[in-house]
Amino acid sequence: MANAVETTAIVEHEAAGGEHHVEPSALGLGPGAWVALSMAIFLAILVSKKVPGAIVGGLDKQIDAIRKQLNEAKVLRAEAEKLRAEYAAKIANAEKDAASMVEHAKTEAAAIIAKAEADAATTIVRREKMASDKIAAAERAAVDDLRAKAAEAATAAARGLIAKNHSAGADKALVDGAIAGLVN
Repeated sequence: MANAVETTAIVEHEAAGGEHHVEPSALGLGPGAWVALSMAIFLAILVSKKVPGAIVGGLDKQIDAIRKQLNEAKVLRAEAEKLRAEYAAKIANAEKDAASMVEHAKTEAAAIIAKAEADAATTIVRREKMASDKIAAAERAAVDDLRAKAAEAATAAARGLIAKNHSAGADKALVDGAIAGLVN
């Protein structure tokens, strides 16, 4: 057994019959030393295969991609802000236009109301004149009718008086007097 590897173990004993703990070791190295040695070898392999450079390169690519995305986001944000400002201006103009339309509509409504009132006043004056003309015409017709009836009544009364007071002889004397008055 000349090639045999020397393995040693350290045994710790507890005084009152408790458990004992054995810590293995190989080639004079404890478990922590072996873990450190294997980690150093692993890191040496990684460095020799240029893995850190590949990792750094991958991270740089991701950083560049993220920067591009951030720049695109900034551009998109600037475009969005520009569009928002443009639409805010359009909304403000639309509100001004709406206010102008409302004011114009109020002005037109006031003009229509004033014209309607003027037309109504003119119609009332015209109808009042027509009514007063009709009343005056009715009054004239009533007066004319009353005069005609009064003339008829006076004629009938005169006829009755003449017929009662005059006889044929009296008529002859009146006619002779009228003829004599003409001759002279």
